[in-house]
Amino acid sequence: MEQQAGVAPAPGGDGEVGYRGVTACHAVGISYRQLDYWARTGLVVPSVRDASGSGTSRLYSFRDLVVLKVVKRLLDAGVSLQNIRRAIEALRSRGVEDLAGITLISDGTSVYECRSPEEVVDLLQGGQGVFGIAIGGAFKEIQGSLSTLPAEPADSSGRAGEESAESPSTESVGDELAARRARRRAG
Repeated sequence: MEQQAGVAPAPGGDGEVGYRGVTACHAVGISYRQLDYWARTGLVVPSVRDASGSGTSRLYSFRDLVVLKVVKRLLDAGVSLQNIRRAIEALRSRGVEDLAGITLISDGTSVYECRSPEEVVDLLQGGQGVFGIAIGGAFKEIQGSLSTLPAEPADSSGRAGEESAESPSTESVGDELAARRARRRAG
């Protein structure tokens, strides 16, 4: 098998390749010093091959590079390395080994895990749940609700509404709704 410079097959013969530290730094946009520090402190440990003494080099998988890029983006967003480390440790303590499959959101201070379109969890507050509002979802809900409700023309003086509010007749309201629905369908 032909090897590219800086790339070696992973141990175990599964054909996975590894990227040397210098290549990882260029791909992610970090310094070698950062990469080395993060590996030595356990923030992002190379999964293909860790350094095992003098003369050996670390080899990072593609997924490792993705995690490194996420760490860099969080740093660029203003999240402290300490908070990034705590967030990643919280994920790992839950048994989440494949960090590349996680969506993280940050406000520059805290780090949130997006578990689904409806569920976001603050990783720095011990898994405290927060919520998000999908504006598109709310838009569709309101559209659906309004499709069965009457609407008033904007240029109406409001008097007809006042009169019907004073003496509502269920029969006339039903007829009015039916007439509006028919006009809407005819359109």
